[in-house]
Amino acid sequence: MTMANVTAEAVEAQAGPDSRGAAGAAPGAAGDRTTRGVWPRRAGRAGRPRERDTVPRALRPGPVGRIVRGVLLAVASVVTVFPFYAMLVLSLKPGAAVSLPGSLLPWHLSGSSYGTVLDAQDVPRWLLNTVIYSVVSVVGVLVLSSLAGYAFAKKRFRGRETMFWSFLSMVMVPYHVTMIPTFIMMAKLGGVDTYWGLIIPTLANAQAVFLMRQFIRDLPDEMFEAARLDGCGELRIFVSIVLPLLKPILATLGTFVFLWHWNDFLWPLVMGQSSDMRTLTVGIASLQQQQVPLSQVLAGSVIAFVPIFAAYLAGQRYFTEGVTGSAVKG
Repeated sequence: MTMANVTAEAVEAQAGPDSRGAAGAAPGAAGDRTTRGVWPRRAGRAGRPRERDTVPRALRPGPVGRIVRGVLLAVASVVTVFPFYAMLVLSLKPGAAVSLPGSLLPWHLSGSSYGTVLDAQDVPRWLLNTVIYSVVSVVGVLVLSSLAGYAFAKKRFRGRETMFWSFLSMVMVPYHVTMIPTFIMMAKLGGVDTYWGLIIPTLANAQAVFLMRQFIRDLPDEMFEAARLDGCGELRIFVSIVLPLLKPILATLGTFVFLWHWNDFLWPLVMGQSSDMRTLTVGIASLQQQQVPLSQVLAGSVIAFVPIFAAYLAGQRYFTEGVTGSAVKG
């Protein structure tokens, strides 16, 4: 039995007997009707079912309800986007006095504030520190949490449940309570103003381990048993079988961890005591204390916002799949 057969059996086991019966249906039956396009016409764009096919008739909104819903969604969209619009427009008006609502009109724009911010000596360094802190932390959290989740979900060893729930109890401890002991320990180890001192304490993520464990636990045990009979070791099973099936949850968790580290303020403020080790959030906050013009402060905020927005767009498809899959399993 090869690894391809193991993966095929796992997919077939997850699909259930209904999918095998539909695949083997005779011509003219349900499978043939689907092939001729009888059923796909009932689905919406990209194969998604339309609202009237999924929502009970009693819960379907009428014409007035649809109009009200559209208006409420439009108002919510404007309220959500307005702060970002104001930040962008005000960052493009250097040297102008802020007077509302006139300053929010998109006239007389200039990008000189961005040039000033990017030409500053510290801002590129802060951007590099933030990228290193976020990317390395994301990779470390995903690797460690997936390995720990696999061990807690599919391995049998003494004290597994006690160890797991003890580790999960860290979620109930406020972050600020553990920050001071963690800083003292890292300071004694010489981790102040270093990348490893900034990154290592954030790798033990109990929430990430819990999500990985819950996701891997739902995978069929027959898939792992077949792989072991085929002569695969635990590392080969984890790399060839578990990781490909974890793509949705890895993308979802990676997006959350990246956003959290990119916007983190308190821990980088404590560990990065010199200007060369500050992150963007700490550096932009320090600009406000130096009487820097508002347009330059907002330009730095826009620069800090663009990477996290791009990261969300890149992982949006997997993010949606991971959230939907977790909701269905729950």
